[in-house]
Amino acid sequence: MQSSSSEMPHACSCEDQRTEPEPLAGFAMRPPPSPPLLPLLLLLLLLPSPPAAAAAAGPASLEALRAAAGRRAASPATQERAAAGVLRRLLPSHALSFRFQIDPKGGVCGDSSCFRISNVDGSSKGGAEILIQGNTAVELASGLHWYLKYWCGVHISWDKTGGAQLASVPSPGSLPRVKETAVKVERPVPWNYYQNVVTSSYSFVWWDWRRWEKEIDWMALQGINLPLAFTGQEAVWQKVFKSFNVTDRDLDDFFGGPAFLAWARMGNLHAWGGPLSQNWLDQQLALQKKILSRMIELGMVPVLPSFSGNVPVACKKLFPSASITRLGEWNTVDGNPRWCCTYILDPSDALFIDVGQAFIKQQMKEYGDITSIYNCDTFNENTPPTNEPAYISSLGSAIYQAMSRGNKDAVWLMQGWLFYSDAAFWKESQMKALLHSVPIGKMMVLDLFADVKPIWQTSSQFYGVPYIWCMLHNFGGNIEMYGVLDSISSGPIDARRSYNSTMVHFTFIPYVGVGMCMEGIEHNPVVYELMSEMAFRSQKVEVEDWLKSYSYRRYGQSNVEIQKAWAILYHTIYNCTDGIADHNKDYIVEFPDISPSSFSSQYSKRKIISHVRKHPRFLGEVSASLPQPHLWYSTEEAVKSLELFLKAGNGLSESLTYRYDLVDLTRQSLSKLANKVYLDAMDSYQKRDSSGLNFHTKKFLELIMDIETLLASDDNFLLGPWLETAKSLAMTEDERKQYEWNARTQVTMWYDDTKTEQSKLHDYANKFWSGLLKSYYHPRASKYFTRLSRSLQENRSFQLEEWRRDWISYSNEWQSGKELYPVKATGDALAISRSLFAKYFR
Repeated sequence: MQSSSSEMPHACSCEDQRTEPEPLAGFAMRPPPSPPLLPLLLLLLLLPSPPAAAAAAGPASLEALRAAAGRRAASPATQERAAAGVLRRLLPSHALSFRFQIDPKGGVCGDSSCFRISNVDGSSKGGAEILIQGNTAVELASGLHWYLKYWCGVHISWDKTGGAQLASVPSPGSLPRVKETAVKVERPVPWNYYQNVVTSSYSFVWWDWRRWEKEIDWMALQGINLPLAFTGQEAVWQKVFKSFNVTDRDLDDFFGGPAFLAWARMGNLHAWGGPLSQNWLDQQLALQKKILSRMIELGMVPVLPSFSGNVPVACKKLFPSASITRLGEWNTVDGNPRWCCTYILDPSDALFIDVGQAFIKQQMKEYGDITSIYNCDTFNENTPPTNEPAYISSLGSAIYQAMSRGNKDAVWLMQGWLFYSDAAFWKESQMKALLHSVPIGKMMVLDLFADVKPIWQTSSQFYGVPYIWCMLHNFGGNIEMYGVLDSISSGPIDARRSYNSTMVHFTFIPYVGVGMCMEGIEHNPVVYELMSEMAFRSQKVEVEDWLKSYSYRRYGQSNVEIQKAWAILYHTIYNCTDGIADHNKDYIVEFPDISPSSFSSQYSKRKIISHVRKHPRFLGEVSASLPQPHLWYSTEEAVKSLELFLKAGNGLSESLTYRYDLVDLTRQSLSKLANKVYLDAMDSYQKRDSSGLNFHTKKFLELIMDIETLLASDDNFLLGPWLETAKSLAMTEDERKQYEWNARTQVTMWYDDTKTEQSKLHDYANKFWSGLLKSYYHPRASKYFTRLSRSLQENRSFQLEEWRRDWISYSNEWQSGKELYPVKATGDALAISRSLFAKYFR
């Protein structure tokens, strides 16, 4: 492989090409060559010495895994048709302009994963102009995306973040040619992982096949080849548990409702939002089979669930001698046994292996022998009863045994969140005991929060166990412009280059890569585009230059004001360096549930981050006092970027991607202003300044309604679609009511409450959606400030419990409501943004 041309300063790798000029300025990017592949012997010499069980995995076992993966792959013809299908759905006008070719014997890619882009010479009119070759259909789709991006100036993002900008693609017959021979791009690491175990609830829960098909296409275009595939597992569990004499009635008390399945699966809760109807179970299983079929056609390796020990309470009676433990309370307000607490079967119990094996085999019966990689997180913030390494090792060995008895090729994929969230327990000896409890190559760890809190740096790269460098980025599916672009552009490279790194692309141990593990999707498209590219980059990205190309592609034209705006955004909103997990706590969407007398005026005015406590088995942070919104940048500078966006509006107003970004940036600027107004109101209350309180209260409530109007002008910031898609899956009126309640509850109160105590997780999944601001956030703040003003007028203390009683009653009614909300935008987003900028920032 040759190094990239000096004319292509930011590119990934090229081959058979020396002087490729840029088809579009700044686009034809190619990386420098990847490091040479190292022999297995060198790898084994470099790795820390694992115990005998781990060392037992030699070349024969690793080669067997590769052979098994090859047996499961779809045929070259099937994958080529699948790649052509992605093109046809994305750009039907150019369905004949590209030819796809799988490279099954390594003639193009050798032992690596790659795509190769070249011209089709002598093509007849209306025929193929560009040939894309690769190992799998994912590589073919990635090559298509790379060509469209860096030769045609295309941008592809989720529909709810503005969608695809395809207007810049030349007509069929006029596509830009690749100069010289070809461009080849290799993956520096083989895997590109996707999803968090809770994304299925925060984002995918109400999807039908049409939406899933678009997502799988997006995944393929981004190069994702290792997706989590958790849909429909309850139907499989139903069959498995029935074989152990667990009844449907028992399972009604075990499965959570549709919007809360992720936490029922993790053993955090049971029955909340349920029960699940047979319609739901059958519907989701059928959907999963379509999802998996398409993933396999595209050459992806789906990650299926495995048994983590979570069992129905009925198992206590059915198996009285089994070691089944009742877990502790998880975020309930009063420990109500209707949904608290769950039961876990000890991995050391023989029944654990029986159930685990049965689940793997039932999945293989339903889906076929399609994968060898299974997720299991038994210890995810669920501390073992002792820190004795020998015991921890035995537990890990038992978990893996349950998998391998069901599938002899099984590889255990584990989230590494526990090593961060419970670092006091997981010291070096405990980590090694767990990580080395299975043979090297049979476990893969997700360094889940590597973009902010990388564990690989403090654990000698997980003590020799292959891992995936992951970006967590989002909690609860919140809408917040936020990112750590510098970390994303350099972190995976630093990890791969580090001494003794198990991320290096080894021929015999391909279980390493990069990944995206956000709790919710469809926000911050710039972050996800850059992170996806890191799967194909072997050098650090110069972010400022990359953003110039990004802004051109996203809006379909070059604009000086937009480039300046993105330069500011890069150094402010997308340059968080404080190491704090960004969970949106803006006061509009997470209104403080406290008495104003509980904090002083001086305290309220300080720019601080509240102390937080991590709750067991929950990916996120729960405030222990006044939730202080996360602020890591100069709001004044961010407002300057908004002003530049507005100046560019006349030439970009028809662009859906521009409109999305404009609305999002205006929303964020106004929300941060509202945080200050809230604190000003509290300061006035502390000073007993009634007129000041009334002034700031009016401004805060006005800001909510102005943001409501702004969000209503873009289809992607509406509450209506969330509720309507939930109801669309229902087959009976009871299901319709249940699904709507689930959808409403998740984005508001989330979990249980009493008449005078809100859910501990209220607003965890808050959303800046039109409809939600007007009907939920505005009434809440209004009720609070009305009582606050009255307490000053009547010269008595604020009656917090009275407000809670009033507000919780209103919330519960709203959660059970049936009122309809718009599913289409109204208003001119640019005109509204300009008006609000003039009102609040001039």
